[in-house]
Amino acid sequence: MLSARERRFLIGVLSAGNFIVGMGAFVVIGILVPLAADFGVSDAEAGMVMTVYALSYAVLSPLLVALTGAFGRRRVLLFSLTLFALAALLSALSPSIEVLFAARVLAAAGAGVFTPTCAAVVAATSPDEGRGKALAQVFFGLTLAQVLGVPMGSFIAYQIGWQASLGVVVLLALPCIWGISRYVPRGLKFQPTSLAALGGVLADWRVMLQVLFTASFLGSIYVIFTYLAPLLTQTMGYGRNGITLVLVIAGLGAVAGNLVGGWLGDRIGPVRTLFLLTAGQCVLLPLFSLLPMANGLVLALAFAWSVTGWSFMAPQQMRLLTASPDGQAVVLALNAAAIYIGAALGSAYGGVVIEAFGIGMLGISAGLFAAFALVHLWAGTRVGRSG
Repeated sequence: MLSARERRFLIGVLSAGNFIVGMGAFVVIGILVPLAADFGVSDAEAGMVMTVYALSYAVLSPLLVALTGAFGRRRVLLFSLTLFALAALLSALSPSIEVLFAARVLAAAGAGVFTPTCAAVVAATSPDEGRGKALAQVFFGLTLAQVLGVPMGSFIAYQIGWQASLGVVVLLALPCIWGISRYVPRGLKFQPTSLAALGGVLADWRVMLQVLFTASFLGSIYVIFTYLAPLLTQTMGYGRNGITLVLVIAGLGAVAGNLVGGWLGDRIGPVRTLFLLTAGQCVLLPLFSLLPMANGLVLALAFAWSVTGWSFMAPQQMRLLTASPDGQAVVLALNAAAIYIGAALGSAYGGVVIEAFGIGMLGISAGLFAAFALVHLWAGTRVGRSG
């Protein structure tokens, strides 16, 4: 077991790596307009850059984690983050949208190995009583990327060019790669994984029911999150400044929630924490259908919604580590893939709701999605091995 000081350095460098991965993954949201103009494509076609990444991550992450299961964790972390950085460089230098798509597939491959391996390493090197907090701290990098990395990348894109935003990702990755080589211990004990292990987890419907709760929970979140800007514009009359303020408040809520989730998971247990958070979403999400409301109430709602939503990941990871003790690396990779499945489902569902009933029904519809997630959680708890 590592000393407390060694664990702090390890968690810090892995959290920084997740920040880089998160920024590189989601920065395209803020650079779509200049990217589309540069390649001469529509906004919808440019949006496929994110879709290609999400689908590639969902497919490749569990597969590649299984294929790299026989290699040391330090080596896997170095290789995967290096691949991600090279993919970001290729993205910045892409002469066509087709090359950019290919680069995004490579980026998804690197990220899909790096983030689950980070979780597995931290779980293996942390004492049981502090595992939830440690997982939350490592996941904090992904949260911070949405609060800081994406707006920063968008600003750079509009000031210099979208290629420069991806160049920043490459530059940030270099010291982090060094940090991994320095602070991730050699010869770290871990559970080897294989394609057979992946197949075993996929065939265990009880474990998969628990894994796919990630998609259910985050799907309800993305019903609102994907369409938050047009919702605020049409109901509150917000423009750039108002929308930006709400996003900043939501980002601060995400940071707080990420830490709260680990704290709650350690103290009341992951399953109780998840029931509390999902019930909270059932209450909060329908309130978005009550817009317009006073500006202060909008900010309070955005903060509370974000805290509750982003408290989710650490307790869910704790739960899955218990659900599949013999396939922890694989189940964490499947959980990471389920994040992107949930984002895609929630976005698609929200689009259908808007077309059929109007944007004002998003809150109520998201609340119904959260109610489904609550039933999903109950069913997974009833049949799952984690209790």
